[in-house]
Amino acid sequence: MMISPDIENLSYVMQQGVKCFELIAEPVERELLPGLWIRGWGYNGSIPGPTIQVYPGDYINIRVYNALPEATSVHWHGLDVPNNMDGVPEVQPTPLIKPGCYFDYHFQITNPPGTHMYHTHHNVASQGMLGLAGGLVILDPDDQFVDRDYFIMLQEFAVKGLPMGVLEPGSYEVDPLSDDLQFFTMNGRCFPATAPLLVQYGERVRIRLANPAMMEHPIHLHGHQFVVTATDGNRIVECGRMKKNTIAVSSGETWDIEFETINPGNWPLHCHIPHHSANNMTKEMGGMLTVVQYLNGTARRL
Repeated sequence: MMISPDIENLSYVMQQGVKCFELIAEPVERELLPGLWIRGWGYNGSIPGPTIQVYPGDYINIRVYNALPEATSVHWHGLDVPNNMDGVPEVQPTPLIKPGCYFDYHFQITNPPGTHMYHTHHNVASQGMLGLAGGLVILDPDDQFVDRDYFIMLQEFAVKGLPMGVLEPGSYEVDPLSDDLQFFTMNGRCFPATAPLLVQYGERVRIRLANPAMMEHPIHLHGHQFVVTATDGNRIVECGRMKKNTIAVSSGETWDIEFETINPGNWPLHCHIPHHSANNMTKEMGGMLTVVQYLNGTARRL
């Protein structure tokens, strides 16, 4: 089972063989750290939005309601969909979803198993940096490669009214057009509030990394070497795979990494850009960081 720590999976109902999902684009208040909230835009009350999980061959319908004060759209990043379902109203026959309206995006999943995203594709300079994005993962029904499977979305935010070097509890409005980014998140949370990635000794673990935002993030894992197994939803043949401990995740990219849990302990997984491992430039470790945490006991598969 794939898990998106701190983010729910989007539920669906079956109607005449079609998986029917509902997304609501709306203003969202998200708690980055205990007592410190941002006011941005997201889906279904969450920044990032809930993770959509599907299988190859699925017929899906995603009804997107617009509860925002301006028009929006949704792009299915990396998916091979019909032109009128791609979600770019300025250049395609896809409608702009006006406030108070909805649109049904419907298509069949024709891509192979892999990691993808969905995000706004209207007024992206503002809407994208307010948080309008989420994960879409095509699962492999015969996946026997890993014991644990995690999805992590990387985002960054500037806020109004909070001076650099200060962490004052409260609720702050996101400033989407500012380059003075203060908070760097994994699934909408900053360390030490990020959920740990739980593992046991002797497991094979997959981590899916996705970046819909503006900055590149070199993600580094302590204590282990990992193998890069997929990029942008496409599996890499074994002879072409790299063994690394740091991978740069640029805007628009997804990467899958896999590693063996053979070194017990608590191991950071974090962006290696120094400012991105701090909360609003305070001294304590924070920002885009989580922990691979070993549990007691040994996995069955060694």
